[in-house]
Amino acid sequence: MSRHGWWLGMLLWLSLPAVAVERLTVRVLETLPHDINAFTQGLEWHDGRLFESTGLYGQSSLRWLEGDSGEPGRRIMLADSLFGEGLARVEDRLVQLTWREGLALVWQLPELRLLKAFSYQGEGWGLCFDGDSLWMSDGSATLQRRDPADFTLQRRLNVRLGGVPQGRLNDLACVGRHIYANVWKQARILRIRKDSGEVDAVIDASALLPLSQRVSHHEAVLNGIAHDQRSGDFYLTGKWWPRLFRVRFVQAPGAPDAGNSATPALSAR
Repeated sequence: MSRHGWWLGMLLWLSLPAVAVERLTVRVLETLPHDINAFTQGLEWHDGRLFESTGLYGQSSLRWLEGDSGEPGRRIMLADSLFGEGLARVEDRLVQLTWREGLALVWQLPELRLLKAFSYQGEGWGLCFDGDSLWMSDGSATLQRRDPADFTLQRRLNVRLGGVPQGRLNDLACVGRHIYANVWKQARILRIRKDSGEVDAVIDASALLPLSQRVSHHEAVLNGIAHDQRSGDFYLTGKWWPRLFRVRFVQAPGAPDAGNSATPALSAR
């Protein structure tokens, strides 16, 4: 590219309107019990049930929870050599990632019968399905779009807030044109635009579970996000958390309305 072309591109980029970034928080609609021994890595809502992937070597599992009570149903333990990670539903199947083993396990619903496994390179963290493609995180600031038929990599999406890469992306939920992402060891959730990778909302979930009610361990952090398409509600929990929450995301107190305010609290190009 010529120098003239480079400067023209920069001028066009600078002329783009800033993307308003909403400041949201969680409104708790219901509190449910959660297995304090569950090292939650993935959460998925389907047909009135929550499906959960848990991690740690020798303790990883796939299980379901009754959505109206949080009570555990069937649980399948993974091989001791596997560390369970993100979870997504693709039609009548669940796809479960593993951390460093490079395997995506495919389970048949409703009986949770293991059908096959896809292989991939790198680490697996979070996973969600948008009705067309699977989106996967690996702990970096990049999301991977994958083909649900064979798990081949189709595209990489760089995630940025105000031009700054947002790393440590963990469990994911695909909702419309957005991907919601937990951030490892942070009490916030990012709402990411699938078309650009720009963050257009930051959700503060720090008030969900006080530190005094958590296991005294640095890994007992927020992780696990699922969306109920029928109600629009989200389900949130954390690793070794004793509670699971049904919530809505609402405008944070004192935050300007990004749709009406000329000067939003945050902006990203």
